[in-house]
Amino acid sequence: MRAVLVLMLLSLPGLSGCSKSNDVYEELPNSSLAGAPREEVPESRMDAPVARPVTIGEDGPRLDACGAMGQVTRAGAKGLALRAAPFADAREVARMVEGDRAWICTRSIDQKWLGVVVVPALATGNEAEPADCGVASPAERKQPYDGPCVSGWVASAYVRMIAG
Repeated sequence: MRAVLVLMLLSLPGLSGCSKSNDVYEELPNSSLAGAPREEVPESRMDAPVARPVTIGEDGPRLDACGAMGQVTRAGAKGLALRAAPFADAREVARMVEGDRAWICTRSIDQKWLGVVVVPALATGNEAEPADCGVASPAERKQPYDGPCVSGWVASAYVRMIAG
């Protein structure tokens, strides 16, 4: 008898906890759940993943902002795509070629992507030092990279560690 009563109570719409997930959006068509207006996203960007900045300072304030140096290997004729986020379909930021170097600052959880800061190439015949990307010294705290050099995400299979 109790089992039947419990089943009857769960079948009532108010007690079952079931609702359509889009009910909230139908009630609030121009706002987010917090009540703030939703940002309009162009159709061309609807299915593109959001950019994720490279994080520096993950090893703490006593170690360099990016703890290792890597070099592109097995990139092929087309080179290696530097992406805005750790996803194969993320927007391409730049291309790296065989032998290019980058500071390795972070990794994706699945270890398939490296968050890097690209070491600028020296101009031909220029003996000057490359630009200081600001990651070879400690960072005060863990933070998104916002320096002068190009940063992004590369597939870890195409980068070998050369210093760390």
